[in-house]
Amino acid sequence: KNLCFFVAGTWVTASAHIITAVIGSGVLSLSWAIAQLGWIAGPMALVIFSIITWFTSTLLADCCRDPVSGKRCSCYVDAVKSNLGGISNKFCGLAQYVNLVGITIGYSITSAISMAAIERSGCFHKEGHNVGCHVKNNKFMIIFGIIEIILSQIPNFHELSWLSAVAAVMSFGYSTIGLGLSIAKAVGGNQARTSLTGTTVGVDVTSWQKTWNCFEAIGDIAFAFAFSTVLVEIQASPPGFNGKTSIHVIGMELQDTLKPNPPENESMKKATLVGVSVTTVFYVSCGALGYAAFGNNAPGNFLTGFGFYEPYWLIDMANVFIIVHLIGAYQVFCQPIFKQVEDRCFNRWPNSSFIKESPPIKLPLFGVYSFSVFRVVWRTGYVILTIVLAMLLPFFNAILGLLGAASFWPLTVYFPIQMHISREQIRAFSWKWIWLNFLVLLCLIVSVLAAAGSIATIVKDLSTYEPFNSVS
Repeated sequence: KNLCFFVAGTWVTASAHIITAVIGSGVLSLSWAIAQLGWIAGPMALVIFSIITWFTSTLLADCCRDPVSGKRCSCYVDAVKSNLGGISNKFCGLAQYVNLVGITIGYSITSAISMAAIERSGCFHKEGHNVGCHVKNNKFMIIFGIIEIILSQIPNFHELSWLSAVAAVMSFGYSTIGLGLSIAKAVGGNQARTSLTGTTVGVDVTSWQKTWNCFEAIGDIAFAFAFSTVLVEIQASPPGFNGKTSIHVIGMELQDTLKPNPPENESMKKATLVGVSVTTVFYVSCGALGYAAFGNNAPGNFLTGFGFYEPYWLIDMANVFIIVHLIGAYQVFCQPIFKQVEDRCFNRWPNSSFIKESPPIKLPLFGVYSFSVFRVVWRTGYVILTIVLAMLLPFFNAILGLLGAASFWPLTVYFPIQMHISREQIRAFSWKWIWLNFLVLLCLIVSVLAAAGSIATIVKDLSTYEPFNSVS
């Protein structure tokens, strides 16, 4: 979900940022989601979520300036503070940071699954397809954690702009490989069993599983479209902006994009339409072709479910792309957490030598490094915490569904609509006010059901799961 290069900010480049910000690990679960919902409800859910996301994003595009001063808001939280203020600003910040923590846990799980998949792929290729080749994930989570502990010590990680370009290439790479393999399997004979309503009660699942899996699938789809929080950052630009700048799309913090002429909100609306449309076509293609390839037995992660065995090197390449992408993406999403905590600590204890001291140290090949004991202790502790939680809850689909449910309603629906109502001074109980709030209520119900489905799956899995003993 990252991109960095030099361009003149236009609706075309903003469209590229949106597409890059959206397409990520969420695409891996879409074939499973469509398998739960079926040929009719599955693609329809993807289209409906895309329409809602597009609509609320157009409302958000009008809220990037302070309604009184006209000053551009630099980030999503600032936009909420300028348009709503009060407790809404704190609620938005809480929703964002809880979502960031959840994403870092989810990325730890996904990376470990992909690492294990590479080992299993080699085992299948060497020993044959009838061998179980089961691999424990915990050692891979530890490896991932060690890498992240090292990377977390870089004081200004956002200066590594090459990371954004690499992550963007990786994201498109594994998505395209999965799409190509799905087409190859779907047209290669041995057609998988599919149906209009998805998994069949009494054959594939119980009635209880069908209900909760459908709710969880909705959460997975919501997670795939969770990008509204970056739109204000895409639209914003710094003082002295001259229309040409370094565009650094990096998780929740993007810098410098659209030219002031034509009006940035109009350019953003056009960019949103193009970006969401392209992404929806890509998602429907991946989800539908993955379902056609795997049928009702579609795996939760269609690149690690081993519906394909050959060419094993291509599967390994796709999983390497996922790992590289998520190693960088983990840092992208935890850096705002690091900054928030460290800024608060600096302000709370301004005279603490433990917090403030960062003597320079010369490192071979890396130059001068600003060493901080506080940064080492706090950031290492955070990474260890996320890895331990990932080991305790190694449920890929359920975690994605829960993250999607938790972030979709407040960040994609509630705040954009409430800011629009406040900004346009829409009269209470007028027709427009009623249907906008009805949409808010409807999406809240959907999000609650999606969260319930994911939680129900986690609870069910926990009844038979042995902590720190996840196996792929």
